[in-house]
Amino acid sequence: MKAVQILEPNTLRVIDLPKPSIDAQNTVLVRMTAAGICGSDIGIYHGTNAAATYPRIIGHEIVGRVEEIGPSVHSLQVGDRVIVNQVTSCGQCYPCRNNRPNVCDFLQVRGVHRDGGYREFIAVPEEDCYVLPDSISDQDAVMIEPTTIAIQACSRAQLQKDDMLLLFGSGALGSSILKIARQLCAIIIVADINDEKLAIALQNGADRVINVSRENLVEKTKDYTGGHGATVSIDAVCNKTSLLSLLEATGNAGRVITMGFSVAPTEVNQFVITSKELDVRGSRLQNNMFGKAIELIKSGSLDLSHSVSHTFPLTRAQEAFDFIDTKDPSIRKIVLTFENEKKETNESH
Repeated sequence: MKAVQILEPNTLRVIDLPKPSIDAQNTVLVRMTAAGICGSDIGIYHGTNAAATYPRIIGHEIVGRVEEIGPSVHSLQVGDRVIVNQVTSCGQCYPCRNNRPNVCDFLQVRGVHRDGGYREFIAVPEEDCYVLPDSISDQDAVMIEPTTIAIQACSRAQLQKDDMLLLFGSGALGSSILKIARQLCAIIIVADINDEKLAIALQNGADRVINVSRENLVEKTKDYTGGHGATVSIDAVCNKTSLLSLLEATGNAGRVITMGFSVAPTEVNQFVITSKELDVRGSRLQNNMFGKAIELIKSGSLDLSHSVSHTFPLTRAQEAFDFIDTKDPSIRKIVLTFENEKKETNESH
C-alpha cells in the first residue's frame, strides 16, 4: 500500500508498505478515503512541532470505510463509514483515572507519536471508530476532528450564556471554535489581521470584530464589553505575543485558554494574572468529543459542508504541502484523497 512519510523535517516521501492486518488489539481494518492536512501536520513537515518523532507517517484527521472486522467486534460492520480517533491512552495513569485521557502520561497521537492515516489502510481498535451520519461526505467529515478540538477548548473554557468571549484568530482553528462557541455564549468578539476572515466571522456568528493590525486589541475589547474586558479569551493564534495580549484583554475573574504548541519563549506578565485572579488553562487535543460532534451534525446544529477548498490524491502530497506553503488566500481546508488517484486532480469547491 502507498503511504506518505515525513522522513525528517522538510523531507516528504511516498513509500510502499505492507497492508496491515487486524489482531486482538487492532480489531478493525479501515480503508482510508480522506485525510485532512492540519496545521500540526505542516508543523511536523517543517520540524516545528515539538511533540513529533521521525520518521513518521502523519495524518490524524482520517476518514474511511471498514474493510474487515475481528470476531470480537459488535458495533461496526464491513462497509461502515467511520472517522478514527487520533488519541490513544493507557487508561491507568493519574490523568486517565480522572477522565482526562487526552493528556495521558503515556499519550500517543496517531500521526504524531505513532504512524497515522496518510496511508491506504490502517488497523485500529473498535472503540476508536465512530460511524459517520449519511448527511456528511467523507471529505467534509475530516472537519469533525478539528471540531472536537474546538469543543474541547470551549469545554475547558466552561463557556456560559452570559460570557463575553474574545476569540483571537479566525483561521481554521478559530473558525471551528466560533461554530461551537456561538451555541454556548451570548457575545463573541473575533480578532484577526485579515479583513476578509473577519467579514466571514461576522457572517458565521461573531458579534464584533477587531483588526489588530490597525486597532488596539485591549482597548477595543473593553469598548465592546462595557469596560470590563472579555470574561473568556481563547488563543487560536498561538504566536509569541498572543497570550500576553489576551491576558491584558481579559477582565477580572476571567479565563484564558491557550492552545499553542511552540516551545519558543513567550512573555507572560505575572501581575496581570495575579491581580485579576485569572485562570490560565491549556487545551490539548480532545477528550472523547467525537460523539458530541457527530450528535451536533445529526441534530442540524453543526454544518460542516463546503469546508474543503482543495483536494489532492495521496501520491501528490508533496504538491499539496507546497501549495499550503504559498499561503494562497483561497485555501480553507486541503484534503488528501485515496480513490481514483489516476483520474483525480486538485479542485476548488
